Amino acid sequence: MTTTDMTGHTIVVTGAGSGIGRATARLLASRGAHVVVADIADSAHETVELINGESGEATAVIGDIADEQAAADLIARAAERGDRLGLVNNAGIMDDFSGAAHVDTAQWDRILRVNLTAPMYLTRAALPVMLERGGGAIVNVGSAASLRGGAAGAAYTASKHGLIGLTVNTAYTYARQNIRCNAACPGGVETNIMATADMSAMDPEHGLAAITPIHQSAVRNAKPEELAQVIAFLVSDAASDVNGAVIPVDAGWAAG
Repeated sequence: MTTTDMTGHTIVVTGAGSGIGRATARLLASRGAHVVVADIADSAHETVELINGESGEATAVIGDIADEQAAADLIARAAERGDRLGLVNNAGIMDDFSGAAHVDTAQWDRILRVNLTAPMYLTRAALPVMLERGGGAIVNVGSAASLRGGAAGAAYTASKHGLIGLTVNTAYTYARQNIRCNAACPGGVETNIMATADMSAMDPEHGLAAITPIHQSAVRNAKPEELAQVIAFLVSDAASDVNGAVIPVDAGWAAG
């Protein structure tokens, strides 16, 4: 068995109905993992059909992971298989690029719940299973907005900065129990995340227009499959000595 062989692993991938999550689920399944395809949308079933058509194994779970009980139930469903457990916290939603003076309270609350609180719920539920089974791996999908202030609005930026804090604290706290936690931080990616943004509410002076010159400095938009390669590496035994890493996956945007 190679270190990229995921046979005997069950990996939960959130937001796997499309984009980076779908590409990651397909790649992990192709390496032998049973993938729990989690999404709030029915497109999770489409991902499972793709994986089954590629001779992989997957299960679809539809639900809102920002709900505490739904998150706990998702991990319990994955744990039923008795495999080594992995978790990819990929699901996320975008804001409307508003600064703090203009951010809507309801939008702030929803973005923080989906992008930060939900990964905490899932991590909290997964850790006891991982501890019982001798270890595990968690990958949090951050963003260029995890590393800089000009890639999104206040809500999204705060949520993705917070996700890095959750990542490194989890890595440090559970390192001696053979649990790893890392983050991949994409730049521009060809996904539908902008469909989650209410651009009609954008303030033209303090929203996207204010950060567009910085935003357009991104080198290029990546394919979801490129991000999937990095995520699959981090959740596999090939990354056995990688823990607490925050890796820009942005073609060099963060280097500028």
